[in-house]
Amino acid sequence: MCGLSGEIRFDDRRPDLAAVERMTDRLAARGPDGQGLWSQGAVALGHRRLKIIDLSERGAQPMTDPHSRITGVFNGCVYNHHELREELRGLGHRFFSTSDTEVVLKAYREWGTDCVDHFTGMFAFALVEHDTGRLVLGRDRLGIKPLYLAETSDRLRFASSLPALLAGGGVDTSLDPVAVHQYLSWHATVATPRTVLAGVHRLPPATVRVVEPDGTSRDHRYWRPSYTRRAEYAGLDAAGWRDAVLDALRTAVRRRMVADVPVGVLLSGGLDSSLIVALLAEEGQRDLATFSVGFESEGGEEGDEFAYSDLVARHFSTDHHQLLVPSDRVSTALDGAIAAMSEPMISHDVVAFHLLAEQVSKEVSVVQSGQGADEVFAGYHWYPELAAVPREREPERYAAVYFDRSHAELARVLQPHMLPDRDVSGEFTRAHMAEPGAETALDAALRLDTEVMLVDDPVKRVDNMTMDWGLEARVPFLDHELVELAAACPPELKLAQGGKGVLKDAGRAVLPAEVVDRPKGYFPVPAIRHMAGPVLERVREALAAPEARARGLFREEYVAELLAAPDRHRTRRGANALWQVALLELWLQTHGIR
Repeated sequence: MCGLSGEIRFDDRRPDLAAVERMTDRLAARGPDGQGLWSQGAVALGHRRLKIIDLSERGAQPMTDPHSRITGVFNGCVYNHHELREELRGLGHRFFSTSDTEVVLKAYREWGTDCVDHFTGMFAFALVEHDTGRLVLGRDRLGIKPLYLAETSDRLRFASSLPALLAGGGVDTSLDPVAVHQYLSWHATVATPRTVLAGVHRLPPATVRVVEPDGTSRDHRYWRPSYTRRAEYAGLDAAGWRDAVLDALRTAVRRRMVADVPVGVLLSGGLDSSLIVALLAEEGQRDLATFSVGFESEGGEEGDEFAYSDLVARHFSTDHHQLLVPSDRVSTALDGAIAAMSEPMISHDVVAFHLLAEQVSKEVSVVQSGQGADEVFAGYHWYPELAAVPREREPERYAAVYFDRSHAELARVLQPHMLPDRDVSGEFTRAHMAEPGAETALDAALRLDTEVMLVDDPVKRVDNMTMDWGLEARVPFLDHELVELAAACPPELKLAQGGKGVLKDAGRAVLPAEVVDRPKGYFPVPAIRHMAGPVLERVREALAAPEARARGLFREEYVAELLAAPDRHRTRRGANALWQVALLELWLQTHGIR
């Protein structure tokens, strides 16, 4: 919905308003409809607005509640803001707008940091108490909306994107060896709170951080599903679980229609996005705008799935828009997508999402997307293998199945000064899986994927690529109540039918059979997967650039080996190894990091 930024000083100096203004300006794409700055004492806040809820100027930010003497900036949407407003009115609060931002301010005044327990939605916020100088930062349960932090001994800066922090200046941009290890091991996932830059961290999902004027802070994690079988579902059979999932998804989709502007759907033609369209049609939506993207074939690989998206669009009579991207457009679009990345992202669909978002934003400013269903309902082909070992062996199996490289293999890739002396990526997964909860091996894997990989890769991709065009993407499969339900669902029901079995059963109630039973698809971008034409030239140029040589991140002999056979070298997961290495260097150069 928006972009936020700010600074709090710990050294009795005034905040750097020029830096906050630069950060706010860098967020302009996220909020093209308005901007604002506010400062008092040691704190300054900046905001860029995308008008979704309350289109009047009464919804402008930064917003101050004069009664509680609280000022805040907010990004995202609280879907239950109507209900909360009525509840708060009953408790004596008076409202001057119909915005969800004001609901956040009043909710904090009424419930303090427990306000987040009352919110259903995706959000990041920063609130300042005028009387105490205290700063409160919060992030939604699934980390759908980002919040980046850059802290030194005398100040803390925060923003909705990492490039915005860089625009503020004074950031330690040295590379974090642990994060680089994770990037190259874990399919470009870097686990929160780290980023590839040593001086930038993320506020974890489902976390409220209270920052005192002296720089001390405390975190409260307010939500976490247990991934165990729960007593209230003990009597459910397969049909009961199907109905429960369909009802929860129906609620999630309905919630995400809350807006004062039209809401469309990104329709790939797969089960997940098709379910969203079907449930919106069931709700009575007419002339629903749907959008699909495809690419030219390369290397014998098809680049679109229009047959399926067209089928769904016809079946539900949507107002369908189709975008076919020629291969020569991919290389030029690549630079724009990398510039939009808050962090390096190797998945090919970043380009697809970025190009699609550009076109969609000309029609609507809010869309629903099927992102997250595979991680929540075990839809990927590797989950049966992850489930096939005893619980105590899951960390070892997860690394063997999911990691791109072992720690030993990284010695061939990285220069010695960038290689940690131990397997830090494996250590992270072992520690995460050792935490209480998660009964089975699959539960442990899904909890890790939902809490870490999903947040720090696919969800981030959708946010970055859509918001770069002022387009808000909403993800009903990451409704926290649906995720809680899925976490409690027996693993065998999720693994059935080749994955997402319980979701496929739900789909059969509302979708044509050929959509439910089709082979699993993805956003194919053959020009990247096969390092074709101009994309390869762009990669060669980046790896030969003076910045890359000065950085000395990768072993020269390894890079030379990849460039000699660009389409041959694959990671264990099947990713193009040259693309993974090159994308990191491309991202660093694009964002001026030396």
